Amino acid sequence: MIIGLPKEIKNNENRVALTPVGVKELVDRGHTVYVQMSAGVGSGFSDEMYVEAGALMLPCIEDVYDKAEMIVKVKEPIAQEYPLVKPGQLLFTYFHFASDEALTDAMLASGAVCIAYETVQLPDGSLPLLVPMSEVAGKMATQMAARYLEAPQGGKGKLMGGVPGVKPAKVLVLGAGIVGTTAATVAAGMGADVTIADISLPRLRYLAQVMPANVKTLCSSKGAIIEELKSADAVIGSVLVPGARCPHLVTKDMLKYIAPGTVMVDVAIDQGGCFETSHATTHSDPVYMVDGILHYAVANIPGAVPYTSTMALTNATLPYVLQLADKGWQQACRDNASLAKGVNIVDGKVTFKAVADCYNLPYCLVEL
Repeated sequence: MIIGLPKEIKNNENRVALTPVGVKELVDRGHTVYVQMSAGVGSGFSDEMYVEAGALMLPCIEDVYDKAEMIVKVKEPIAQEYPLVKPGQLLFTYFHFASDEALTDAMLASGAVCIAYETVQLPDGSLPLLVPMSEVAGKMATQMAARYLEAPQGGKGKLMGGVPGVKPAKVLVLGAGIVGTTAATVAAGMGADVTIADISLPRLRYLAQVMPANVKTLCSSKGAIIEELKSADAVIGSVLVPGARCPHLVTKDMLKYIAPGTVMVDVAIDQGGCFETSHATTHSDPVYMVDGILHYAVANIPGAVPYTSTMALTNATLPYVLQLADKGWQQACRDNASLAKGVNIVDGKVTFKAVADCYNLPYCLVEL
């Protein structure tokens, strides 16, 4: 198969979808890999490293799309890439269709096959290609909350862990999945007073047993969240419904319970955000104020640490890339039911129900 690796062009996105080691794996199996020049530089991988791995280098993104049967990326194509996608071309990347109708329409019109990292799902319900970036995003969410609590950044001027004689900051984490648990663990390690909320009692029971003593668990409800918002210094939103748009756990009306200078970090912004007042921001302009409350809603948080993120992501994605390249997407999905769950769009049809429901579009079983 001919695989293309374009350079990411989303704002401050320095990750790359394949390392030179991954390229060598593909080349050793007889595949051809075209890499756009400087695609890996932001993650610490030079063009020379890709050449040594057997890649063929191309100067511009248009050439990569033109030659490739399969495009492997990190983030979804942005508007200037839409015209480059060809009918029948396979795209393997994060898509988050439920939060971007324009992207959905463009990929439907392209006639491409779109397999989304974020909906590849194992039999136990886990999301293997989302986990590594969730771990990075969870750690960074707490780092950002700590940073923006500083007075020069617009926050309350509170130190996460306090000092002897001064209480630590109070952190509310909404969602006890990978992102939320990681964020709560880091906040606890900083010495904060942490509450993690979720609707799953079994998950909360587990966390109550394994988390540090300064982490409390809370069964999530609107009333319970409102009570916690009244005293929170930082709120980290990490709720996920696989492939679907996130519910708004903090509505605009609930901001009246939150003190000015509180920091709200919406890690779920890729899927539409779990705060009603959230809108996607970038690393170059990451925050904004609503009613005196600071919102951080960067849509590609792990892009700020591209070396770590690229290594973690490709550790997870490479086995699936190899399956797709070796077998073609149809046979690979027949052989691997988890990978089949990642197929969101095929030849102008939506094959992932949550996306179809989001936009009231016809839903087609991927098996058809």
